[in-house]
Amino acid sequence: MDKKRIIIIAAIVLAALGLSAGIVFGVQYFMKDGMPEIVLTSGFNEDEIFRINTKGCSVAEARVYMSTLEDNYSKAFGSEIWTKKLGNGNTLEGEIKTTVLARLAQIKAMNLLAVSRGVELDEEETAKVKTAASKYLAGLSSNSVSITGVDGELIEQMYSEYALANKVYLDITRNINPEISDDEARTISVRHILFKTYTVSADGSIRQFSDAEKESVYKRAEAVEEKIASGQDFDALAEKYNEDTESTYTFGKGQMPESFETAAFNLGTDEVSGIIETEYGYHIIKCVSTFDREETDNNKKRILLERKKEAFNKVYDEFVATLHSDLNEELWNKVEFSSDEINGAAGFFDVYNEVFAETE
Repeated sequence: MDKKRIIIIAAIVLAALGLSAGIVFGVQYFMKDGMPEIVLTSGFNEDEIFRINTKGCSVAEARVYMSTLEDNYSKAFGSEIWTKKLGNGNTLEGEIKTTVLARLAQIKAMNLLAVSRGVELDEEETAKVKTAASKYLAGLSSNSVSITGVDGELIEQMYSEYALANKVYLDITRNINPEISDDEARTISVRHILFKTYTVSADGSIRQFSDAEKESVYKRAEAVEEKIASGQDFDALAEKYNEDTESTYTFGKGQMPESFETAAFNLGTDEVSGIIETEYGYHIIKCVSTFDREETDNNKKRILLERKKEAFNKVYDEFVATLHSDLNEELWNKVEFSSDEINGAAGFFDVYNEVFAETE
């Protein structure tokens, strides 16, 4: 619940690169065990990073995506974020490069999938591609265009591929049943007191407590449980003893550790659980609300997105298995972040969302 590892920050990369129509974030293509699959090959174009079947990706395309994230992260966390080590020992820059590679490969593969399904952009969508490209390029300095090799043709290609990836996703998921019951999406609110059974070191590594240490923690939880049973105020005790950064959680089914969720959903309003164990430690839970209308409606949207992801992944994964990919490892290793290369690149996806808003 509050495992404070800086690697959590890297997870935001996926959201920052998410396709506007809801393209799944977790698809692993061109990847094995979270790292790029390296296939040494010859015959690449001079600036070609990888090729999937006959569809290649250039350095300039990768820099547009990388600069988008570099700008967003620097604004949100400061330039010092790039020197921080993640929990796995990698730098944030390395994690973002890996994510950018996977996302670009996904978009290229989805374009091949669109061709196989006969999905194409119509005249209106093609016109919007041109509008988006013109608007994006207008925000770049002439020096940026000269240094990176980004031009109107390339940006049009990128917006076209991005739009087509969205369109094939919609084509595959359009028949998913949107009806979700209140019971399935029911969202509750609880307060809890966490007694942690782990520690986090300065480098982000996690050490689980020994059995003896856990026994000591459990006794502390029992002591607080007795205070609650004697009538002491739960909120006051949570303020004093809770070791989580949060004391209140609102969630639906499948969103919390199983033992925590089971106990919470079996409570009535104002009821308090016994001591519940999860991977984070020992919890005492108090139910605040057994049904939250607004959050339940929001959860219905989340469930629908999950259903669409599952339907899309089934088709996508089967198709990807038929493709061949090659990575120009030597060139990719030379690609680095450079904040002054593509001034204005942070607006690449913003421009797309603005221009295509009417059709998404």
